[in-house]
Amino acid sequence: MKEHATPVTRAWVLHPDIKSDQDRRDARMALDEAVSLARALPGLEVAGAEVVPLPRPHPGALFGSGKIEELRNRLHDEEIELVLIDGPVTPVQQRNLEREWKVKLLDRTGLILEIFSDRAATREGVLQVEMAHLSYQRTRLVRAWTHLERQRGGLGFVGGPGETQIEADRRAIDEQLVRLRRQLDKVVKTRELHRKARAKVPYPIVALVGYTNAGKSTLFNRLTGAEVMAKDMLFATLDPTMRAVRLPTGADVILSDTVGFISDLPTELVAAFRATLEEVLAADVVVHVRDISHPESEEQAEDVRGILESLGVGEEIAQIELWNKLDQLEPDDLDAVRARAARDPSVFVVSALTGEGLDTFLEAVTEALSAERVQENLVLTFSDGRRRAWLFEKGLVEDERQDEDGFHLRVLWSARDRAQFESMG
Repeated sequence: MKEHATPVTRAWVLHPDIKSDQDRRDARMALDEAVSLARALPGLEVAGAEVVPLPRPHPGALFGSGKIEELRNRLHDEEIELVLIDGPVTPVQQRNLEREWKVKLLDRTGLILEIFSDRAATREGVLQVEMAHLSYQRTRLVRAWTHLERQRGGLGFVGGPGETQIEADRRAIDEQLVRLRRQLDKVVKTRELHRKARAKVPYPIVALVGYTNAGKSTLFNRLTGAEVMAKDMLFATLDPTMRAVRLPTGADVILSDTVGFISDLPTELVAAFRATLEEVLAADVVVHVRDISHPESEEQAEDVRGILESLGVGEEIAQIELWNKLDQLEPDDLDAVRARAARDPSVFVVSALTGEGLDTFLEAVTEALSAERVQENLVLTFSDGRRRAWLFEKGLVEDERQDEDGFHLRVLWSARDRAQFESMG
């Protein structure tokens, strides 16, 4: 019996290169990234892609009338069903372009939301994506459909007399957001219980972070033997995956693989995925994985540093920079990268694909974990049994003696351990 092929949607990617935008990226690089984004969505065939130079965006339709007509003919000839615009598109612009071109249109935020919807695997991830979708729809609703506002009759179950359609729709979205937030709170509480249970295991946490497609999942798989999705596509990982790993010294750590960062990540998603990225805040060491073969590796690194800073990852957490994908460099470039890395003791060069450099990197992780631990003396009263038990569960106590004042303990711990201890009151 013949199997039916999965229907494929023919898509065309446009990157508006707006000359008046002072922060604009290299147009060709931006287009390549947008095409990678499009390919990360199943069922899409990218039939073509192009940069569209623009002096400034046109308020009503983004592009000028001549360019719209030129693109209409091309999209028709290529039998395109979906246009992906790499940048923000207002609801009015979207409506006008869809009408002109007779196609469905997604802007950058809409596309990333679709990818996140497809990738989210855990209950928490699914809820976060649904909330992000609703937040995005709410902004489109407010700005897009004001021309459709009309007074409704006073149907008690729909809304009060004179409630406009847009207000009713907005209220429905807000109610759904409240419901989702409640569900998410329950899921987060469950995850916190799991995290507390894990905190009793005296394993430090090493979090892998980096720009999307930097090779974090490939590295994670090599170090843990786990079958985490590691395809060469953007946003391959959306939910943090954690595994225990034994370092060359014999010490055990928990390795955490997190969602990839990206420039111009929609604000709805930064907020929605904050909880997922909170795993990074619990880390003892943060490993910033970079695709050093990428032409915009430095710009990508700046984006990652900016997001880490906004999350509150400060100097109290040890950070290591891992320059990955050595296997993709030409010999001359490889020598230059090695020379640059040699000048910075916190930078290590590896290939997650071949395993080159990983032993040296793991030694550095071991060193970072031991370097950040300090010895301190504590005195706890006899009524402070809960905090004393926690110190022993975490394996932080080196010595203890008892007198009439209470328990005198010598502990070896990190700044994070101390902060957790102090928060217990």
